[in-house]
Amino acid sequence: MGAPVALLLLLLFACCWAPGGANLSQDDSQPWTSDETVVAGGTVVLKCQVKDHEDSSLQWSNPAQQTLYFGEKRALRDNRIQLVSSTPHELSISISNVALADEGEYTCSIFTMPVRTAKSLVTVLGIPQKPVISGYKSSLREKDTATLHCQSSGSKPAAQLTWRKGEQELHGEPTEIQEDPNDTPTAMIRPDPPHPREGQKLLLHCEGRGNPAPQQYLWEKEGSVPPLKMTQESALIFPFLNKSDSGTYGCTATSNMGSHKAYYTLNVNDPSPVPSSSSTYHAIIGGIVAFIVFLLLILLIFLGHYLIRHKGTYLTHEAKGSDDAPDADTAIINAEGGQSGGDDKKEYFI
Repeated sequence: MGAPVALLLLLLFACCWAPGGANLSQDDSQPWTSDETVVAGGTVVLKCQVKDHEDSSLQWSNPAQQTLYFGEKRALRDNRIQLVSSTPHELSISISNVALADEGEYTCSIFTMPVRTAKSLVTVLGIPQKPVISGYKSSLREKDTATLHCQSSGSKPAAQLTWRKGEQELHGEPTEIQEDPNDTPTAMIRPDPPHPREGQKLLLHCEGRGNPAPQQYLWEKEGSVPPLKMTQESALIFPFLNKSDSGTYGCTATSNMGSHKAYYTLNVNDPSPVPSSSSTYHAIIGGIVAFIVFLLLILLIFLGHYLIRHKGTYLTHEAKGSDDAPDADTAIINAEGGQSGGDDKKEYFI
């Protein structure tokens, strides 16, 4: 029995070696990868490997057939996508803060003759939003009837909803599943106050919209590393503005459906508005004219008062010489001082 067994083993070895060796030689340049599942907001690592690279580099592409990495060279500007490992036999990349829009089939390629590819299906699971109960309006009387509705959105696959009263589970009507009209978020930056000045308090509001609404906001300033702020609050606060705060600010609003970045250029103005040179010139001229008019009025008042006073004195003393004169000649003589009468005929000049 030893000879037949040896012959059988020899035939089996020959069969396995010839075709198997040929197939292995043909598949050495075929890359391979694996499917991945990730929760929205998490990080997924895509690994592509090949045994015989044939002096060619591996490449990763997204579902839209945009090249992400060719070897160690970045092709798509997306800071969420980073290089993990790059060798002649392996290319691994990571995608952080994964959104539902990142779901799809990613392709690993090696440019041999012919080009060989491998597919990796990335499945993104959506996190359900906080349940909302509706149908309750006011207090109920005994034996009244009320219908309560529990709703949650954003989950993928659909969330399972359970009613409880304390620790007791309640059984309601079957859950109704509806597809969310999901859309990618949008963002806009609104300053408050609209025209900030040095020394003021400034709030930059990043107004994000979408379904589901953005849950995270990342604030950055161009030329500044690291990012200024990553939070669930949408406002960036400047308690006391100064000139160094001027620059271009970016806000990235992120939801399960993706992200959107808005920009705002901040110019910090002076503490108080500076009047123009023409306004200053007119103000000075107006002040000088008003002062001159005031002086002229004062001079006219004093001059009028002086003339009125001296005119009255002259008439009074001019008439004194003719009080008791019998004719005109005598009056003239008395007025010139020729009369040597009593003291009441003397002329005074005041």
